[in-house]
Amino acid sequence: MEKLSKQEEEAMQAVWQCGSGFIKDFLDQLEEPKPPYTTLASTIKNLERKGFLKSEKMGNSLRYNPAIQEEEYKKRFMSGFVSDYFQNSYKDLVTFFANEKKISASDLQEIIKLIEKQ
Repeated sequence: MEKLSKQEEEAMQAVWQCGSGFIKDFLDQLEEPKPPYTTLASTIKNLERKGFLKSEKMGNSLRYNPAIQEEEYKKRFMSGFVSDYFQNSYKDLVTFFANEKKISASDLQEIIKLIEKQ
């Protein structure tokens, strides 16, 4: 799966929030400063070309639906991230955050409990 740019990820977040809709619906979901309509339309077209969105003709407009759900994207993104930056080691990922003091001992205890339940 192709990695999305920040602009594409923001557009997909809007699509996921709407579930399905038209470009104007997605534009309404975006925070200020909102991109111009034409910029978002171009981004949406690129996302469709990349296989992230599907469209259906409704009158003179296109209604878009996500072709991939948010959870699936997160899984694929995180797998690629861990592979690219931590040599596929989730232990190294957690160690990095512990060393940077971004994760506490109590957070780690909760993670251990979640793992043990699996």
